[in-house]
Amino acid sequence: MAYRSTDKTRQKKDAKRTAMMQAAVRVFAEKGYHAATVRDIVNAADVAIGTFYFYFPDKETLFLYLFEETADFLLLTLDQALRGRATLPQQATAAIRAYVNIAVYEPAVVQLLLVGGVGALPSLAERRGVFRERLTNMWQRPLDQALDREQLGEQNTRRSAEAVAGAVDEVILNLLNQPDPEREAEGVVRDLSAFMLRAVAFRG
Repeated sequence: MAYRSTDKTRQKKDAKRTAMMQAAVRVFAEKGYHAATVRDIVNAADVAIGTFYFYFPDKETLFLYLFEETADFLLLTLDQALRGRATLPQQATAAIRAYVNIAVYEPAVVQLLLVGGVGALPSLAERRGVFRERLTNMWQRPLDQALDREQLGEQNTRRSAEAVAGAVDEVILNLLNQPDPEREAEGVVRDLSAFMLRAVAFRG
């Protein structure tokens, strides 16, 4: 009879893998890609080094996997916030609030996506490009809708979306450098939302 792992064994393995990946996000965010080591990751996750190599052949493979996973998480969260609102002011506030909440309560996710690995991994460049394209497209969709309703001045919504995406990322990163990001969060949501509406000449 072939060996089959029990549900309990699989759950234990899944828990170790999850713990290791969560620890890796924090380690990469804190130390940067080059300074972080496999030993740092397994120590932070409290797993054996063999557990790491059971799932991933090397640090680069893990980092690339985490980048794509965290990118999907951020984009899905923002997309859900946008789709749940009807007007551009509502969409801007909801999406920016969702982004700020991730930054405040899961700062390592934002650090990994916006800072981690920049210039360190040639293999990351294409993935980062895909992420930025998806993020821009996400911001462009509500702008196109508002333009169709004649609520915006005539403009290239692609360029506007690129500018909005860059501005939001910059403010989010600066928020994380504040002594108490949670205290500043609601002000950032309010100011960024107002900035976005002014920047695209919203006239709803």
